[in-house]
Amino acid sequence: MQNAPKSMSLVPDLMPGQVLARGVARHLASLGWVTVEELVPARGLRVDVMALGPKGEIWVIECKSGRADFMSDSKWEGYLEWCDRFFWAVDADFPVDLLPEDSGLIIADAYDAEIIRMAPESKLAAARRKVMVQKFATHAARRLQGFRDPGAGFEW
Repeated sequence: MQNAPKSMSLVPDLMPGQVLARGVARHLASLGWVTVEELVPARGLRVDVMALGPKGEIWVIECKSGRADFMSDSKWEGYLEWCDRFFWAVDADFPVDLLPEDSGLIIADAYDAEIIRMAPESKLAAARRKVMVQKFATHAARRLQGFRDPGAGFEW
């Protein structure tokens, strides 16, 4: 991972979790993965980053900007049934001893990321995988359409 400056002047409009998501997405893209942010797998849940791998693998990555952000998250266990692997993405200063050891760990900044601990695999059932790939594709297409035609009222 690059030694990025503490200043986020290149990404001034991003919230801290979005900065982490950016680095995660860049890293996974370098490995042949595609990602979307803020995908809703089910009512009441919204994952920070969902990644789709070259072999159809589905990962969920939750980005936590600090102790308070992590401690206030009561929904993360609900994400486990929507992915093959679950990761936390945090910055280098995050107290990683807070994070459950039976989940993956990614250290990220605005420019890159590094997988420190691989998450255990819990393969999705074929029917659930199909639903998630369709949700991923629909989310990505709506997001792209929204960028192309921002006044058209497309929701993502």
